[in-house]
Amino acid sequence: MVHSEQTWLTRESIAKTFGSASQSYDVSARLQRFSGKHLMPWLPKKNNLTVVDLGSGTGFFTDLLASSYERVIGLDISTQMLQFAKANRDKSIIWLEGDAHKLPLQDSSVDFIYSNLVIQWFDPLETAIKEMLRVLKPGGLIIFTTLVDGTLYELKSSWKQVDDDQHVIDFKTVNELNQLFNGPNSKLIEQKCQDIVLEYQNVIHLARELKGLGANHLAQKKNRGLSGKEKWFKMTEHYQDFLEPSGIYPATYKLFSGLVVKLNS
Repeated sequence: MVHSEQTWLTRESIAKTFGSASQSYDVSARLQRFSGKHLMPWLPKKNNLTVVDLGSGTGFFTDLLASSYERVIGLDISTQMLQFAKANRDKSIIWLEGDAHKLPLQDSSVDFIYSNLVIQWFDPLETAIKEMLRVLKPGGLIIFTTLVDGTLYELKSSWKQVDDDQHVIDFKTVNELNQLFNGPNSKLIEQKCQDIVLEYQNVIHLARELKGLGANHLAQKKNRGLSGKEKWFKMTEHYQDFLEPSGIYPATYKLFSGLVVKLNS
């Protein structure tokens, strides 16, 4: 009971974190744009399909899906994100507020699920995968990107030299994703993993972008307040070890793209 209540509180705070980022999100979303476009070649060519954009955020890609498919549902946990999307996107899109661990959709009602840089927030991911497979029709697809272990290693390494608190979320490994998606009811039929290095003017620029993405939410963080100024300066000194000759600060994102099919049961 304590665990489920704690999990609910965590999810509620994630929704709030992303909600407060709704206005700044599209500005900060360099990575989302790249990864979302990267999935386009895997999208089904048929048009008469029911599609769910899982973790639809500001609805940028939901809008693109609506130009190709008959019935598009944008589903997100954040009320504010949904309000922003409703006001700014294609009027034919159905917007639903919901949690990936308990999808407000009927069994076998969806042709494919598109999910761009969202599943790293699902905890436990196994429950969300079960739910995705439940709502998919047999032969239906999950087309997704996520971040995997090794992401933001420069930031993790720099903080590690300052304290033992958690400053960056723990991302799943490629092996863990393969184990989770290859089961009796599903198969990961295509996958790709690549390093995307984004450049920042300084560490504050990086921190602002992570905040703009809502990516500063940490369930395990011990020290809840802002890190002390002294710690922050120490961390930025260590980050300079990664500095490029041009004086630019790099941040590495390990991007995993996957195409999963629901097997006929």
